[in-house]
Amino acid sequence: MADLVVTADGWLAAGGLRFRCALGRSGITRAKREGDGATPSGRLPLREVLYRPDRVAAPRTRLPRSALAPADGWCDDPSHPDYNRRVRLPHPARCESLWRSDGLYDLLAVLGHNDAPPVPGLGSAIFLHVADDGFGPTEGCIALARPDLETVLAAAAPGDAVMVIPP
Repeated sequence: MADLVVTADGWLAAGGLRFRCALGRSGITRAKREGDGATPSGRLPLREVLYRPDRVAAPRTRLPRSALAPADGWCDDPSHPDYNRRVRLPHPARCESLWRSDGLYDLLAVLGHNDAPPVPGLGSAIFLHVADDGFGPTEGCIALARPDLETVLAAAAPGDAVMVIPP
């Protein structure tokens, strides 16, 4: 599959397919900062797929995948050495739980943003995940309807990425 392309008007294109998507509440930015609510622009490699095994079956994908557990989290504290990394909860720094009750993280792909290595304050936890029913804005992630996300992940392979085009 060629790179996925995301545009500021809320569409993701993959090959000949187009899917509606939700973006960050602050739109797309070229200068991502922690907590700004914006989706970072640029090429975001698809790193791995995580899924909640009590709610969804292991997804079809050629990307690395692993099951989430209730203690999984993601550190979003720029002052901690684990910033922008998957961690186990409880954790001494500020973290987001990946085991959510709302279903948004039942299936997700970790996107490569500010992770090689993480620079404090330049954004964390950028995922391709399940959208809420009304396609409400995210905190900076890209969200698709679950069937569309499953379609995208089934076609994805190592080396693929999401290209986010700024307005």
